[in-house]
Amino acid sequence: MNMNFDLYMNDILRQARSEMEASGYEQLTTPELVEDAFKRSGTTLVMVNSVCGCAGGIARPAAAHAVHYDKRPDHLVTVFAGQDKEATAQARMLFGEDHLPSSPSFVLMKDGKMVAEVGRYEIEGHDPMSVVTNLQSQFEEYCEEL
Repeated sequence: MNMNFDLYMNDILRQARSEMEASGYEQLTTPELVEDAFKRSGTTLVMVNSVCGCAGGIARPAAAHAVHYDKRPDHLVTVFAGQDKEATAQARMLFGEDHLPSSPSFVLMKDGKMVAEVGRYEIEGHDPMSVVTNLQSQFEEYCEEL
């Protein structure tokens, strides 16, 4: 059996991107889109997406469910590490020096500044609901009720 790796990866990427879009997240695929999104006032949840199993089995489901809460970010965006490399690099630069680059991960920004994050070490090996609870505790602290 001969399997085309590129076709397989394109299917995974298409599914991963569509999951995020269906959950209300805006795809930031270029450095310019990242710059524009990070200039918005209010709170922005950034998911750094990836194709690993913990992204598909834990982080993306957590991203979808965490936003069903009284307090939530004003904006939901995602960059795709390993795929949209320049956009991801720009986001990580704008997160600041205290950010530890990992994927998948979440960064909560307020008025363009990082205020909280959930790194891969808080995702991998955890269940989706613990990640949801972690994110919602950040929403409780930094976000307004919608």
